[in-house]
Amino acid sequence: MAYRICLIEGDGIGHEVVPAARRVLEATGLPLEFIEAEAGWETFERRGVSVPEETVEKIMASDATLFGAATSPTRKVPGFFGAIRYLRRRLDLYANVRPAKSRPVPKSRPGVDLVIVRENTEGLYVEQERRYLDVAIADAVISRRASERIGRFAFNLASRRERKLLHAAHKANVLPVTQGLFLDTVREVAQGFPGVSFKDIIVDNCAMQLVMRPEQFDVIVTTNLLGDILSDLTAGLVGGLGLAPSGNIGDRYAVFEPVHGSAPDIAGKGIANPTATILSAAMLLEHLGEEEAARRIEAAVDKVLAEGPHTPDLGGTATTEAFTEAVLRAMA
Repeated sequence: MAYRICLIEGDGIGHEVVPAARRVLEATGLPLEFIEAEAGWETFERRGVSVPEETVEKIMASDATLFGAATSPTRKVPGFFGAIRYLRRRLDLYANVRPAKSRPVPKSRPGVDLVIVRENTEGLYVEQERRYLDVAIADAVISRRASERIGRFAFNLASRRERKLLHAAHKANVLPVTQGLFLDTVREVAQGFPGVSFKDIIVDNCAMQLVMRPEQFDVIVTTNLLGDILSDLTAGLVGGLGLAPSGNIGDRYAVFEPVHGSAPDIAGKGIANPTATILSAAMLLEHLGEEEAARRIEAAVDKVLAEGPHTPDLGGTATTEAFTEAVLRAMA
């Protein structure tokens, strides 16, 4: 039977990079059935919601979803809720997985091969804020349940990797109640994984160590806001957001997406770098158990990054189509 893959282009360059990734997925020769859906700011402008109910139904009826990019306005818009944040909550996609791996481009640090595993449903991202005149307060929600399951997810991931090493990044020295609950819970989970080396690290030291010696890390598990920040830092180590894939994974559903935004300044020009979306598609296949096909895509992307052609963000002049064609040739 064919895998059912839901494709959501979203906004901006999503309309260019998702079709590119689809062509790469088709080139694997795997039995794939694609289902198209819509979500994002453009959808909100047309329909008054960023994620229509039929989109949710299509995702739930699929084996996995590939999402392109979504725009979020810088001002508060009544009735608008970000598409990806909505899907994370609606589908309980509690694990945000962002690998950072050295790539053959000039701005990439050598020797980096790590994964940030970020709790994806709570922390400050519950958006429970209030303001009293000149004082604003935000609640940070940390639960044992969410900490336990993200800890278990991260340990399971680390146990499948060669180095079998996990760091828990936290700020429990300043926030012993919330961050302390997260750290204590992950420590408890560690007892069930004796084959994985476990260390905890204060997040500011973790950020410094990532800059100075990123090769010492394998898997890092952390809370929502801290993971959001650290994962952009690690993307910067290996070439930038244009090369950074990610996955939003729950027990039943999974949505994969590039870390970059919708890039309205270059949307429609045909020069967007599809690397992050193509690598997100490779993550999607790995999630489905098709590891050989995923590695084949990744090897082809690395070959093109090493030899060219390059899109403008990497110093070249190639179009999105030309880059994609090169990846397809490398896969042949």
